[in-house]
Amino acid sequence: MPYQPVAQPVARLLAALELLQTHRRVTGGELAERLQVDRRTARRYVARLIEMGVPIDTDRGRDGAYRLTAGYKLPPMMFSDDEALALALGLVAARDLGLGEARLAVHSALDKLERVMPENLRMRVRSVGRAVRLDLRSTATPSHARALATLSEAIQKQQRVRLRYVAPKRERDTGDDAAASSPRKPPNTTERLFDAWGLAYYTGHWYAVGHCHLRGGQRSFRVDRMAEVQLVGGSFAPPPDFDALDAMRHTMATLPRQHPVEVLLHTTLDEARHELPDDIGTFERVVARGAARVRLVGRTDDLAWFARQLARVSFRVEIRKPAALADALRAHAERLLSPP
Repeated sequence: MPYQPVAQPVARLLAALELLQTHRRVTGGELAERLQVDRRTARRYVARLIEMGVPIDTDRGRDGAYRLTAGYKLPPMMFSDDEALALALGLVAARDLGLGEARLAVHSALDKLERVMPENLRMRVRSVGRAVRLDLRSTATPSHARALATLSEAIQKQQRVRLRYVAPKRERDTGDDAAASSPRKPPNTTERLFDAWGLAYYTGHWYAVGHCHLRGGQRSFRVDRMAEVQLVGGSFAPPPDFDALDAMRHTMATLPRQHPVEVLLHTTLDEARHELPDDIGTFERVVARGAARVRLVGRTDDLAWFARQLARVSFRVEIRKPAALADALRAHAERLLSPP
């Protein structure tokens, strides 16, 4: 969010310190622009901070630049009202994820945040904590939280882990647990080395996505089915700009199912993704008959369900395959139009 104009000299001084905290290097022109003063006044604020004992290194030159000395211990963080409310909402979301022991840490963090706030802001944050409830269903346990912590550390350090993984038994093991399986079948426990590239919270569960050495390829695994996660020797480099949530959406959208589907959507890519569920298929911009369109490609075991998803969009759709999907959509429309 852009910095708001600061009216008082003391507030501008604090804003200058905050800029130096949050940016590795700030030029004189940038500092003046953010504080909405001229460059000479900005230099005076820097000089005042140095007089107060804040160690600031200065780069010489026509424009000049400033940076805090490495290793300087900064004073307590200062939050605006909007920043404090954003933190509170984030902590409420973490609380409602239900990560076992982590709930205690969330409540402790909310208490600490409230203690440093003025009364009017404290009341607003408390109202957020009491009023906001998020539907973030997850089968969370203390071991689940520990697995998330270990995987997060492994991702940060780019260090390999060993998984002991309990998945429902399938007729043919693909090594990928992105799809739900019947809980009535006996469990299938495997041990595998895994390079975790990212974590994603998707459709009510946490998933780790990365390279499975047992299967020799990219796989995704539900964290609540990890009986054990251990850091081991070995490092790796994840793909550049890897997005675990996008990877999960693509995995779920391209699972092998009975009916391949292709539909042309007369809308924009953003609107298609807004009105249709993420896991319905993959979306691609195309040009059809000289006009911009979106091609939806997916697979489904339930054509009636797919037809219902298409029936609720606000734009025109063209079904390219299968013909049975058009029949299912027509049958759905007839049910909606039939008299009670």
